[in-house]
Amino acid sequence: MFNRGLIAQFEQIRTPFYYYDSDLLKKTLFMLKEAADSNGYIVHYAVKANANERILRTIADYGFGADCVSGNEIRMAIDCGFKPEHIVFAGAGKSDEEINFAITTGVFSINCESVQELEIINHFSGLLKKRTQVALRVNPDIDAHTHKNITTGTRFNKFGITENELYSLFDHPSRYQYIDFTGIHFHIGSQITDKQVFISLCHKINHIQNKLHEKNVYLPHLNVGGGLGINYESPVNQIPDFRTYFSVFKSHLQIGNNQKVHFEPGRSVVGQCGILITKVLYVKENRGRKTIICDAGFTELIRPALYNSSHKIINLSSTFGSQVYDIAGPICESSDYFGRKVPLAESKRGDLLAIFSVGAYGEVMASQYNLRPLAKKYFSEETIVFEKVN
Repeated sequence: MFNRGLIAQFEQIRTPFYYYDSDLLKKTLFMLKEAADSNGYIVHYAVKANANERILRTIADYGFGADCVSGNEIRMAIDCGFKPEHIVFAGAGKSDEEINFAITTGVFSINCESVQELEIINHFSGLLKKRTQVALRVNPDIDAHTHKNITTGTRFNKFGITENELYSLFDHPSRYQYIDFTGIHFHIGSQITDKQVFISLCHKINHIQNKLHEKNVYLPHLNVGGGLGINYESPVNQIPDFRTYFSVFKSHLQIGNNQKVHFEPGRSVVGQCGILITKVLYVKENRGRKTIICDAGFTELIRPALYNSSHKIINLSSTFGSQVYDIAGPICESSDYFGRKVPLAESKRGDLLAIFSVGAYGEVMASQYNLRPLAKKYFSEETIVFEKVN
């Protein structure tokens, strides 16, 4: 993936920076579209995973919809080519301004997460004299068996309404006179690698739909969310197995005649195409443990500090020998580490390190803590005007 010529180019660029493999992104999108289309599934890319304008335009070019969780994400998605009628709007804390914007924009669906929110949507729809399509997000109380900070579908999470609330709403649907109930929505977590979790979700959805059918409620759309994980240990040129993922739902999900199934992948679409390039500032040793201090920190990649996550890291400048290092950033926080006891080639000041699988929740979660500048980003196919090192 990294030939000598590319590494030589990297050596001329001010670090840290994000590097995106555009070919891998396009191959991933092709595989996703092929797998989804073959099953008749509808895909909305989760913008929160990476909102880089160039990446969004590329995804829109493949005809996907967008899953947005803020008004600004809706604006960005539309500006980058996504059609409003292909956008779903989720989020547990939508503001009045965001709800009004979604209604007037005419998004495909507002994924409603509380009874009170439903009342607000109905109120503003009435003021605007517009009918609004709503999908009700249900909390199915399913443990995704992933990190607690990215689990969203248990009874202790803030997302969605309960099953009982769902059934009660359809006892008196006419009270929401400006709302068209078009579907139910689920999302139980992120970085899910155990297909049994998705099977459990299918069984829960089947149960809920059967209960709705007993009330003579038949909804045209079913949104099962996202959550498909990626391989962080062996990430090079990895494309998630979308066919197997979709086959789980094809085998276990019971859908009605003409009912459409929607998905909201994010990480699995963009995660592997992004790499963070950083430079070794110092190598120090304390009581037998070697620590690398590099110029990227959790301002560029917060996942290890926030989720205790692991990313593959290699030394691009050296292949000589082998050492075990703790790899830390420059931020004045003790949590600013990318990894502990990481095996690397012998490393020295000035070496370049590559941190993989940064395409999702890397650039989009960057901050300027410590008044650090935002890192630049480069794409593999472009002619880059490098900001050279002094």
